[in-house]
Amino acid sequence: MKTLKEFVELFAEQFDALPEEEISASTVFHDLDEYSSLTALSIISMIDEEFEVTIKGDDLKKAVTVEDLYNTVKSKLQ
Repeated sequence: MKTLKEFVELFAEQFDALPEEEISASTVFHDLDEYSSLTALSIISMIDEEFEVTIKGDDLKKAVTVEDLYNTVKSKLQ
């Protein structure tokens, strides 16, 4: 399992117009101006590729911060 820091870096890469340093574990990603349904699909795809975990749109909706999403992914690995 990748670390939280690595997950945040991979997550930040999904946002083309946002500098990576603006996203941290405590970022409420739904509030980002750049967050959209297309970004959500990119995040789901990244998690599938990097972690071999399938998450659903509901998992994204329930997660408030990037760390919440990381913990969701982590829980599906166990």
